[in-house]
Order: sequence, then structure tokens, then C-alpha cells
Amino acid sequence: MEVVNALGRRKSAIARVFVSEGTGKITINKRDLAQYFPSTILQYVVKQPLNKLEVAEKYDIKVNLCGGGFTGQSQALRLAIARALVKINPEDKKTLRAEGFMTRDPREVERKKPGRPKARRRFQFSKR
Repeated sequence: MEVVNALGRRKSAIARVFVSEGTGKITINKRDLAQYFPSTILQYVVKQPLNKLEVAEKYDIKVNLCGGGFTGQSQALRLAIARALVKINPEDKKTLRAEGFMTRDPREVERKKPGRPKARRRFQFSKR
């Protein structure tokens, strides 16, 4: 099997994934998964599509992650892994879509507007 690549985004995080046959090793920015995401919850989020299809020990995954925070990065990585698995086996798309792993979450941070302290918050009104 050749190397399959895919892209995942969430908020301002971008994950580029390269999947090849192997033993289930996930390397993120030349660091191990457990070292990059010390939280077990984030590790679980990353492995969700692999565990759903029961192929966690079948593929080696190399990842380039940039931008955003750790939650956005983990969810971007989940989307990228799901897209790569669909490229490998298109029959898996229905299963992954039912779990919501194929949907790109479009929510982004709203920009700050002039004359306001935040995007929508107004300065406190003072009558006198």
C-alpha cells in the first residue's frame, strides 16, 4: 500500500495526515501521540475513527499539526484520519459519517469589531 494523505481543519488548526501500513504508531510533529496530547480524552478523540473501524493496529500515521489550541488540533486530526481511511476504503464512509467524523465543523472565531471590546459585547452604557 502506498502512503495516503488527507487534510483536516477545525477552528484555526490544520492537520496533514500521511497513512501507511504498519503497527498502529501515531507520530505528531515528530513526537509520540501520548507525548503530544498528554490528556487521555484528546488521545481518545484522535483514535475514534480508527477504533470505530477496528483498524487501530493496522496503520502507521504521521501527522503535521499547526495552528489553534489542543482541542481544535485533536478534532482536526480526527477529521483528517477519517478522510484518509475513506480514501483507503470508500465503503467505510457511511459508518464514519453516521458517527459524525466526516463533517467539517465550520465554526470559527468571530472577528473583533471597531468601537467594541469584543466581537459583539458593547462597552457599558453610562447615563451620567
